[in-house]
Amino acid sequence: MIVNNTIDNKYPAQFTPLRIAKGNLKPVIFSNSEVRVAGKTGALIKTNGQNQPLKKTAKNGLKTASHRSLIQALKKPSLQNVSSGNVDLTQTTKIAPAVIKKNPDDKIFQKLQQISKAPEAAKLLEVESCPTQEDALKLQNLLSASANSACQRINSIPNKLAQPLSPAPVQPIRPPLRGQTPIPNSLDPSANPLQYPTKPEEVRVEQTQPITLQQALELARRNNQELQVALLQLERAQSGLKVAQAALLPTVGLNAQVARQQSATGQLSNEAQENIGITPQPGTDEPSTAFSGGAQLNYDIYTSGARSARIRQAEEQLRLQELDVERLSEEIRLNVSTEYYNLQQSDEQVRISQAAVVNAEASLRDARALEEAGVGTRFDSLRTQVNLANAQQTLTNARSQQRIARRQLVTRLNLAQSATVTAADPVRLSGLWNQTLENSIVLAYQNRPELQQQLAQRNINEQQRRQALAQLGPQVSLVASYDLLDRFNDSVGLTDGYSVALRANLNLFDGGASKAQAAQAKADIQIAETQFSQQRNQIRFEVERAYSELQSNLENVQTSEAALNQARESLRLARLRFQAGVGTQLEVIDAENALTQAEGNRINAILDYNRALANLQRSVTSRGLR
Repeated sequence: MIVNNTIDNKYPAQFTPLRIAKGNLKPVIFSNSEVRVAGKTGALIKTNGQNQPLKKTAKNGLKTASHRSLIQALKKPSLQNVSSGNVDLTQTTKIAPAVIKKNPDDKIFQKLQQISKAPEAAKLLEVESCPTQEDALKLQNLLSASANSACQRINSIPNKLAQPLSPAPVQPIRPPLRGQTPIPNSLDPSANPLQYPTKPEEVRVEQTQPITLQQALELARRNNQELQVALLQLERAQSGLKVAQAALLPTVGLNAQVARQQSATGQLSNEAQENIGITPQPGTDEPSTAFSGGAQLNYDIYTSGARSARIRQAEEQLRLQELDVERLSEEIRLNVSTEYYNLQQSDEQVRISQAAVVNAEASLRDARALEEAGVGTRFDSLRTQVNLANAQQTLTNARSQQRIARRQLVTRLNLAQSATVTAADPVRLSGLWNQTLENSIVLAYQNRPELQQQLAQRNINEQQRRQALAQLGPQVSLVASYDLLDRFNDSVGLTDGYSVALRANLNLFDGGASKAQAAQAKADIQIAETQFSQQRNQIRFEVERAYSELQSNLENVQTSEAALNQARESLRLARLRFQAGVGTQLEVIDAENALTQAEGNRINAILDYNRALANLQRSVTSRGLR
């Protein structure tokens, strides 16, 4: 008869190896009369018609003809079908390979492949388009079912050989995200910025709060110290503008005084007159009390442009500070996003390292079971122990990096001393960039506050130059005063008086100081213009770099998704080969390492894409995205 291969399998066809009987390690022959089809590979196992096992070879008791045919079926499948009849398996047996059907779950990755081909690609990388936990679980169930069906007849040694299940990702426990979760007030720091803890229990971490990226950005807006300093500097600049604008109005002052005095000159004159026999005039040496008061008004009528230059300088300084607040807000948004993605990456590295430890432990159990059964070697067990120790060390380092990433984000958010945070958002693509490179560069030029800051600094230097030259021009001011005077104990009442004056000043020579100050300001203007050009080139480079990283990481996401599935299937097959005795422990270890690397590459590709998108959004600014 002709045995055809099945063509509707999702994964490579499975083989059914000989079952191992505990104790004598003899192959158990199935009950078919002549030929039995093993699994779905089409491999034929010949018996002698009486359900007796074939004779062992002299060198290896397990090297029966059927066992050799299984090895050939696994290692070198033929491209032709097998004809049945009285088949002698000592001859060359041709076995048709199983055709691998395309995995229907590849639709997850086909969506990503359409990103650069369809104009509607902007909708494909939304949250629903990314691989979800349900998709991963579905794929894992398929892999597990396929592995179990092939391994139930292999593991005939009870509690010895581990089932070669595909290492599915262990999802960390995350809170349900239904709408925006409110931010607990316990995360807010102390209202007193001068307070610091003095007891160990005050700095002990007692609260771990999962937060989303949006919550982290909101906490940064409320608590970040750099932003608070920038806002205080903005208030100072606003007060500086009011100081400059006060020169537009006159200054008015009042004064009053009550004085009691006695003239020493009068006393000296009276004593001199008495010494020569002259009678002094009465009242010349008596003390007197008087009241005086007045009001003054000063107003600069003309300042040669100095007053208007000071006002313009203060206005530009205020604008410069407003732009700095915007720049710092964008920087904080980028830093918080980057550190949040770093925290996600550290969490995923811990998860991947834990899965690697689980895989290494399973391989160690398999190696020890085979060693106890007499079909394995001590060398394989030692090698798996080393691999497990390396995986445990990697897990320890990953947990350390996770703690560091958490504290770094807490420091950026300026949270309470006793609180720490974890990432609540799952790892997924955060969106698409719908602009072309050229449009992105133009948007960055139009909206980056750094360019506007250089222009504001140039205007400030220009106003400083005008102030320096104004010192050489005429200064005209109006001065007016009104005075009151009253002496007590006299017959005269309160008297008053006033004065009005128009003053003009002209500085004819100051040693060249004013011109030197103007030259300094002119040099500062040229510096600002040069820095504007330098900043413009830097902005373009930042946009181009972020755009290039975005495109490359998007391609890496597509590649890593396919590589991850291939690595899982490779590990499953490597374990099947090892448990059947046709593979080596080195193949299993290599497959485990490849799976760990594929998991890490996928996470890195997604998070690198998110970082590149955050950098690109920072390069264009939130104003350019509206």
